[in-house]
Amino acid sequence: MKAASLALLLLATLAIAEPRKPNIVFILSDDLAQGDIGCYGQKLIQTPNLDRMAKEGTRFTQGYCGTTVCAPSRTSLMLGQHTGHSPVRANREIKPEGQLPLPAGTVTVAKLLKENGYATACMGKWGMGMFDTTGSPLKNGFDHFFGYNCQRHAHSYFPTYLYRDDQRFELPGNTGKGVGKTYAQELIQQDVEGWVRAQKDKPFFLYYAITLPHGTHEIDDLGAYKDKPWTPTQKAYAAQVTRLDADVGRLFALLKELGLDEHTLVMTAGDNGSSFSPDSEVGKLFDQASNGLRGYKRGLYEGALRQAALARWPGKVPAGRVSDDPWAFWDFLPTAVELAGVKTPPELKTDGLSLVSFLQGGPAPKREYFYWELHEAQSLQAARWGEWKAVRNGPQAKVELYDLKADAAERHDLAAAHPELVAKALAIFKEAHVDDPNWPMRSQKEATAAKKAKR
Repeated sequence: MKAASLALLLLATLAIAEPRKPNIVFILSDDLAQGDIGCYGQKLIQTPNLDRMAKEGTRFTQGYCGTTVCAPSRTSLMLGQHTGHSPVRANREIKPEGQLPLPAGTVTVAKLLKENGYATACMGKWGMGMFDTTGSPLKNGFDHFFGYNCQRHAHSYFPTYLYRDDQRFELPGNTGKGVGKTYAQELIQQDVEGWVRAQKDKPFFLYYAITLPHGTHEIDDLGAYKDKPWTPTQKAYAAQVTRLDADVGRLFALLKELGLDEHTLVMTAGDNGSSFSPDSEVGKLFDQASNGLRGYKRGLYEGALRQAALARWPGKVPAGRVSDDPWAFWDFLPTAVELAGVKTPPELKTDGLSLVSFLQGGPAPKREYFYWELHEAQSLQAARWGEWKAVRNGPQAKVELYDLKADAAERHDLAAAHPELVAKALAIFKEAHVDDPNWPMRSQKEATAAKKAKR
């Protein structure tokens, strides 16, 4: 046999022995709630692409965020840790720009994938450390970054500058105050599409952290909502959600064009549940706290923790499935690692469980409990085991207890009737919380005093 024929045979054998690793895309939208999307019941805001994604994949009614503000929720996603173990448990701004950085030695999902042959990129908003710190995305497994590093900077959709990798570039004609020539999301979307095109022949991990529809509610085109009898904020919010939906649609169209559709798992989520009070300007019109759930951003009730979550992978993720089984952000890292065939290093500490079988139609993985905490003001804690949910709004506050199967809206506190379950909740709170000097357990009074002392 000729040498050329042997070489072709060898290549064919290798192709059979080592199938292409799947591409992994996680689209994290800032503050998008279940109640914003048509497939969850929204009637006034148009989301045809996300609705189609739900029809072609799986919609989750009990997908939980890491916690209910930006930085710790994103940290939970990247590190596979709940907020009792995570190094970031609240938003902490660092002057002049950026947030409390991820510590040195952090193992992220991007690092693990990059070390195992994946191209990696983050576009949109980072919020876990500026480029000159240990929290830089470029020091935590990402080959490429484009967008906003700092959460505060990301409040403007017409910013005066953005970052390409760690290099700042100016946007002439933008004011940073809602007016300008360049809508930042369009540049970010273009960068996503260009990067995906460049990676089409190798496995990639794309973390697309879209800032939409987070406030300030600025949009370059009100589109179908221009003439609605709504307030300017309501029109802008609806247009932001529809713009987000359109950009997701553009990405799906690109994957199909490149022949990558059946090789790519795409998951979408919001970084928290509802961000508005039901009585607010936006929340009241759009019924954003869907399904009557209690609570919103910065609390730990179900309306704040359950976020809008979809998964699509033709031929792998069942089409048209609606799952009520719970999972959480810290499950993403072990899921991605299993899909990529990565051997996890011994130093990796994760609270998550792989969702690979679950995503493909199997049951959700069994676990002892879910746990959350938050330190924006007084320290909040919550835990769920089975259908029981416990919430404590401050270290000295009483434990509230809810039966989620009978009372998903958390209206009826059953703590007095079940002291043994309150004791179980307290045991979980103690076990799941690891002390960290950055995140002491504080009452509202202590949190207020600490805030005044920093001024």
